[in-house]
Order: sequence, then structure tokens, then C-alpha cells
Amino acid sequence: MKDESLKIVVAPVEEMDYSRWLPYWLSYQAFYEVQLSEDITNETWKRFLNPDEEIYCAVAKKGQEILGFVHYVFHGSTWSVNEFCYLEDLFVAENTRGKNIGKHLIEYVKQKASEKQCARLYWHTQEKNVTAQRLYDRVAEKPGVIEYRLPL
Repeated sequence: MKDESLKIVVAPVEEMDYSRWLPYWLSYQAFYEVQLSEDITNETWKRFLNPDEEIYCAVAKKGQEILGFVHYVFHGSTWSVNEFCYLEDLFVAENTRGKNIGKHLIEYVKQKASEKQCARLYWHTQEKNVTAQRLYDRVAEKPGVIEYRLPL
């Protein structure tokens, strides 16, 4: 997927992208006030590159510069015959926000979910993430779901 006006390309992450992806991954964690271990980060990166895993990363690039990333997962559901697609993480560089990078990343995942004939594409965000919600409100619907978690 290309945006000719900005010369932005959204494509699957490649092994050589690690050093440019990592600072954004760490910034994403800081925003959500979590600090994942280096082991988790390394394992996550390996999963992106493993064709036997159903977890993916795509990056928005202008030349070799990464402007943002999206992580997504395909999974079965008790609510559908077809799989669901969960957009797990979305991050856009602060200096490029408001330039439709996030929208392009979501559209990329939507295209991948459509190709797999997924029944649903969905994601979560925190209530405090009002900047992202402005985009989400334009491209999707809020189903009114509240999430509960139990630490394991």
C-alpha cells in the first residue's frame, strides 16, 4: 500500500528493520506505562519473522525511515466460522501524527483481514488515548465492550 503524496509505503516488517522499530516499540510501552522484558521483545520480533506464526508486524516507511508500526494477530472465535483479526498495537511517530499514517496502517490490516476472509477486525485502546480515538471514531464503531483482566 502506497500513499503517493507522502511517498509512504506500508509493508511487512523485515529483519533489517529491527533497530528502527525498537525505539517506537519502547515508546509505545512507555505511553501505556508498561515495561516488557527484553526476552518478550526478542520473542515478539522472532514471531513477526516466523511464517508459522499468525502474529504480524507491518511498518509505514518513507524511504528507509519508519514512521509507525502495526501489530496484528489472526485467531479463531466461538462467534464465527471465520477467523477474527485483532489489531494489537498501533504506533505512529509523534512528529508525523495527523498525517493519516495510522489510517494507512489500519487500512493495511483491514486489507490483510479481508484477504483471509476474517469475520471481524477489532482493537482496544485506553480511555486516556484521546488522540488515537479521534482516528478510531472516524474509521470504526465502538461496540461498548468493557474489558476485565485477571493476572496469571
